[in-house]
Amino acid sequence: MKRISFSVIISISLFALIFSGCKSIPQKNKEKIPPLSRKLLDQGRLTAPQLAEFFLMNNPEEDLEHITQFAQYYIDESTCEGINSDAAFAQMCLETGFLRFGGLVQAEWHNYCGLGAMDAEHPGEIFETEELGVRAHIQHLQAYATTEDVLLNNELIDPRYNWVHKTKFVEDIWGLAGTWATDPLYGSKLNDILSRMEEME
Repeated sequence: MKRISFSVIISISLFALIFSGCKSIPQKNKEKIPPLSRKLLDQGRLTAPQLAEFFLMNNPEEDLEHITQFAQYYIDESTCEGINSDAAFAQMCLETGFLRFGGLVQAEWHNYCGLGAMDAEHPGEIFETEELGVRAHIQHLQAYATTEDVLLNNELIDPRYNWVHKTKFVEDIWGLAGTWATDPLYGSKLNDILSRMEEME
């Protein structure tokens, strides 16, 4: 029977010690975004910097300072009217192609949800500033998600608000398919964007 030399035993022991030491090094676990609500009447979780980070992952040509302020408009207006800012921001991303536009609505109109955009004769509503455009979007969502007895906190600027209150009522992003948009996959597309938001670390 072959005898193992003392030097070989020492080498094996050192290797085992190093290997076990490497295994014991704690790995830093990155915290992922917690599940985001799909309800329209809910509180958004993401901060303006987080929304901006997600946006720039999809449109890196935008300016960080500008898109962070833009995201803050969504949070402020949504908070004021009790709307889910994460869902509203996701809808803006879907409707505008992450502010690339390219359809009937033009960027300078500050229309971030395709409000009133139907055809060449009805290309969409126009708002004076970004903040007012975001406000109109949030008010339109509030009209879908509430009944007529729930009043707005800000002055009404959405020209289609009262029409929606009389004809539509939905509780979550899934209900926007076939109501807000004719696309039957509209809710799924919004859900996909929100799921991608949740994957951020």
